[in-house]
Amino acid sequence: MKQTNTVISICKGIAIILMVMGHAEGPGLLTNFIYLFHMPIFFITAGYFFSRKYLTDSWTYIQKRFKGLYIPMVKWSVLFLLLHNLFFKIGLLNEQYGNWTNGVTHPYTFHDMCQRFVNIIFSMGGYDEFLLGAFWFFRALLVSSILFMVLYRLIDGRRPWLSGNKAVIAIIAATLLFAVFRISCGVKVLTIFQGGIRETWGVIFFGIGVLYRSFEDRIKMNVYLAVLFFVLLFIGAYFHLAGMNLSPKLIDVLTLPVTGTVGFLLVRYISSIIDSYPGKVRNFLIYAGNMTVYVYVFHIISFKVVSAIKILWYGLPWGQIGCHMVIHEHHGDYFWILYTIVGVGLPLMWIYCYNNLKIKFKGK
Repeated sequence: MKQTNTVISICKGIAIILMVMGHAEGPGLLTNFIYLFHMPIFFITAGYFFSRKYLTDSWTYIQKRFKGLYIPMVKWSVLFLLLHNLFFKIGLLNEQYGNWTNGVTHPYTFHDMCQRFVNIIFSMGGYDEFLLGAFWFFRALLVSSILFMVLYRLIDGRRPWLSGNKAVIAIIAATLLFAVFRISCGVKVLTIFQGGIRETWGVIFFGIGVLYRSFEDRIKMNVYLAVLFFVLLFIGAYFHLAGMNLSPKLIDVLTLPVTGTVGFLLVRYISSIIDSYPGKVRNFLIYAGNMTVYVYVFHIISFKVVSAIKILWYGLPWGQIGCHMVIHEHHGDYFWILYTIVGVGLPLMWIYCYNNLKIKFKGK
């Protein structure tokens, strides 16, 4: 089990690097390729660790989910909320430059801060703070994992033919049907921020992770399958198939579960190879996979370091430091590589130094 856990940690490490790379706005085909599967990996790996014991001890499971997802999301969102106006004063945010869709942010009044605090606590919007753009994931995984558990508990064993993996398959199938209904009728789950589409995908991929854990020993990957999966993903990227976005189409119900699962199997295969060769690469990816929350929290603000370099390199207006997530001018250059390196490396370096200092001072 220890080896399997390190492989999954490497999977998550690769996925978090791909997430940062996607946010760094690299070449279009590469970004399309990444978005087909990088977020599904996190839901699949979460489902991988789901245990049937939680069907009879649901409260423990819910507590763990809230402790691991809700508390960090609220903690870091409130911190960035309190620092929001300071970010304006030091120039990291401004009202002139924003994202590709011209979205900008503004200094908060006291009322704004109170309203956003309430949104953070009760909505888990994930976009409450401009510098925490990836935080929708915390809400989506929290809701989808608990919903999966509830559905599993409700139907498991209710019929002789509806237990164990069959119940999981039934949940996945029912959720796919719900996705068809939601997309075709244009309805939204109003009680969930952004309408619940990412939570819908989340239940599906979480269930796929549960199934994968059951059949892991029977799934025999090899280099030929890996190449085939890569080609399938490349074709999907070429034709711009969708990832877990907010504007799904009916075709996505057929394609996204496939690209998400195929992407996970490919990354899982690569991770198993890396895991078999002890060394710095393996150790780094395991560490990155175990510290994904800090990359989620700090990669966008870490991008500002690279944005400052890009401003100096091209002689751009200093105000462009406020671009979200990266500076959009000279889009075809190779700064996305530096954005990726710094966006991953700086948060990991910070938490590594912090943990070592904490251990050192505790020793005294």
